[in-house]
Amino acid sequence: MAPEDRTDTPPIRVLIADDDQLVRTGVAAILASATDLDITALASNGHEAVDAAATHRVDVALLDIQMPRLDGIGALREIRHRLPELPIAMLTTFSDDHLIADAINAGALGFLLKSDEPQQLIAGVRALAHGGGAFSPRVARWLAAEQRAGHRTRTARDELTALLTERQIELLTHIARGLSNAQIGRAMHLSEGTVKQYVSQLFNTLGIDNRVHAAITAYRHGLIT
Repeated sequence: MAPEDRTDTPPIRVLIADDDQLVRTGVAAILASATDLDITALASNGHEAVDAAATHRVDVALLDIQMPRLDGIGALREIRHRLPELPIAMLTTFSDDHLIADAINAGALGFLLKSDEPQQLIAGVRALAHGGGAFSPRVARWLAAEQRAGHRTRTARDELTALLTERQIELLTHIARGLSNAQIGRAMHLSEGTVKQYVSQLFNTLGIDNRVHAAITAYRHGLIT
């Protein structure tokens, strides 16, 4: 999903916010087992998360959706206001499905289950740090359920393919699968800079502003099943 452990580049600095100390320390221990990840800050509520993100130069933030004082979605909005380029993923549970849409609208770039396998959590953080998306398989199923609820139709797919070129369709599919710009570049035989430019053009064409919305578009129009 992203590069394996590297010793020749600075570690990815991570903020973890969760009001449950066991979850917080457990996720931290899992991520710290990867030599290319550094747990730079921990927070127990949304206000602490906002302060930590502003104080520490982190590369990725993981926020529990439901926290006291300020919940994860509120913290997400505040952090994005202060640090719009910081990739933020939500730490979710099986009971948080009803909040996923709110988090997407607030600008979350990934969703990871607290119960995900260690390598899924590690790979998700790496993907976010390298410009990709991070989707737990359960969240992918949620997106699939959304498109089955009426968004995905052949007509909608035809409209999308009429709007985009074949290369843009391929690019959108790669984005929806969580690939970073570097990975997309290797798959499409393009430089990373060219991919970044194409992604920006694609977002402008679709009227969206991040990779999660791109993934939703791909699911809703039947590009991903």
